[in-house]
Amino acid sequence: MAAVAAGRQAVAVHTGILATLIDLVLPQECAGCGALAGRPGLCPPCAACLSQPPSPRRPHPAPSGLPDCLAGGDYDGVLRASILAYKERGQRGLAAPLGDLLATVVGTGWPRGGPIVLVPVPATAAAIRARHGDHMLRLARRAVQRLRADGQPAVTATALRALPRADSTHLDREQRALAAHGAFAVRRAWRSGARLAALRTLTDGGAVVLVDDVLTTGSTLAAAARRLLDVGVPVTFAATLAATRLRG
Repeated sequence: MAAVAAGRQAVAVHTGILATLIDLVLPQECAGCGALAGRPGLCPPCAACLSQPPSPRRPHPAPSGLPDCLAGGDYDGVLRASILAYKERGQRGLAAPLGDLLATVVGTGWPRGGPIVLVPVPATAAAIRARHGDHMLRLARRAVQRLRADGQPAVTATALRALPRADSTHLDREQRALAAHGAFAVRRAWRSGARLAALRTLTDGGAVVLVDDVLTTGSTLAAAARRLLDVGVPVTFAATLAATRLRG
């Protein structure tokens, strides 16, 4: 079983590298408007749409345990199209503008200058295979690079792993809450020892920030925050690229 898992991971890595090389060589259509955009995957006018100031968001009703949330914009228009193109259609070039947007959201939520640990909400193993990599881990690493370039101490921590669950895209609020309950576990290496001690110490003067792509009902972020709190690590706030506006 271990050999099979390693083989699948190697295939995913090689496929991801190939997709990245294709992105570098072949110009792409803009994910926002369809015009020829080049390597970043967005034309200048659509890229400018990603520079809106982040704002606090909170679903109503909010699930128990949901930390304060900050989002880069509404899940609509260019931002929505960019997230879908990156996440579902493998446009790796969008990792740069979306990762930079995530860094802006995180930096806005933590202006104090203390160290930041980004904890990406993990994808399931099935989703990682289908997308040839963990899309949020890739964005978190890009955000850390941007934060460091701006003089902000930052690292990523893959403290959580996702347990198998159904895709929540077409689920309603109650179904999402049920799917999120028990959807995550703390990795064995983070349950005790130096890594966990470092995370706990950092919360005194720094920030532990959960990062995800879209805030909808908040069930996923609340479940992830509860798993971290179970090992004594409170989440300072959550940062997402976008937030939906629920109706009805």
